[in-house]
Amino acid sequence: MSDRELREIGPDKSLLLVDDDEPFLRRLARAMEKRGFDVETADCVAAGRAIATARPPAYAVVDLRLEDGNGLDVVEVLREKRPDSRIVVLTGYGAIATAVTAVKIGATDYLSKPADANEVTAALLADGSDLPPPPENPMSADRVRWEHIQRVYELCDRNVSETARRLNMHRRTLQRILAKRSPR
Repeated sequence: MSDRELREIGPDKSLLLVDDDEPFLRRLARAMEKRGFDVETADCVAAGRAIATARPPAYAVVDLRLEDGNGLDVVEVLREKRPDSRIVVLTGYGAIATAVTAVKIGATDYLSKPADANEVTAALLADGSDLPPPPENPMSADRVRWEHIQRVYELCDRNVSETARRLNMHRRTLQRILAKRSPR
């Protein structure tokens, strides 16, 4: 890291990471510590809200879908407790409506998983008028479609008929898609 990048972090280097994917959370925490942040982690909405209330950080990276609720609840608490914090919302299920909601609530940026530490850092430190560069290897359209189908399938308690009905597709077509491995 260059001195310029470390100075951009600012005097308050506190960073809250909220994600229920434990291996991802640990990897990202280590990577962000190497970049000069003082990292605190939470693996659920309740823990994230507690930290945001007790010690509101200057920066936050919050996963959208957590086991005990929606990460946007943590974003709302952060905005209330520390309006100047820079917040990036991460999700494996990128959708325009969710991105708009996250930004309206107060997120600085919105990244789709898998996002690496460089993308997260660029989003956290980007100037308001300066957009971060496009990702080096974004998810393919086939992968985004597959992720969406998987999400709806899980929300329907892995019921193929109900998932097919909600996605407005034939049940056998959905079964063939679910039987294949995920696209890259």
